Amino acid sequence: MVDIKIEKIIRSRRNTIALQMTDNATLIVKAPFDVDEKTIWSVIQKHKKWIEKRKKEIETRDPKALQKEFVNGEGFLYLGKYYKLYVVENQDVPLKFENGFYLSRGALPRAREVFIDWYKKAAYEKISERVNWYAQKRGFQYNRVNITNAQKRWGSCSASGNLNFSWRLIMAPISVIDYVVVHELVHLEEKNHGKDFWIKVKVLMPDYKKYEDWLRKNGYLLNL
Repeated sequence: MVDIKIEKIIRSRRNTIALQMTDNATLIVKAPFDVDEKTIWSVIQKHKKWIEKRKKEIETRDPKALQKEFVNGEGFLYLGKYYKLYVVENQDVPLKFENGFYLSRGALPRAREVFIDWYKKAAYEKISERVNWYAQKRGFQYNRVNITNAQKRWGSCSASGNLNFSWRLIMAPISVIDYVVVHELVHLEEKNHGKDFWIKVKVLMPDYKKYEDWLRKNGYLLNL
């Protein structure tokens, strides 16, 4: 068995133990307050095949995918597809999208910030549209949609009914965006990830596991 390193154990009022692999191929354990380490390690041993598989997946990732240089011809994700970047002269806006990304040469020194700003606006528009569509379909009542800078948490639902989504989601396929939207909308009614929660998710999206798996495997690509 591969060497397993626990990065940290997060204890809360949750009822079950959950395992999460980080981008450094270390393990985060989420556990109830009253569970001892012996029990935690027994759960880890039970899921050792999954841990080994995830560790190998992470260790074989292409590090180049995380290093954007903002040069002509470089690919940038938008709704699950890569589009080429073109650095252009005499453009009246820093960045525009027309079946490709066109970046003003004058904006090159702040290219990353310009891209993030564009992604945030696109994310708010598209995700708000999808939230509204599913909310009307199922009768969910939410307060508002917020776009965040979260790097690991794709979405969250606050106690006041605010739905929060990372701008990075706009790089994912629309079906993956829809899965996160449905996930957070269901949290308006089901606060934890119990049986009833997943039943309601499945009613709205029968093949949700496929998109959950896509995020697990490819979420690291949704970055600049």
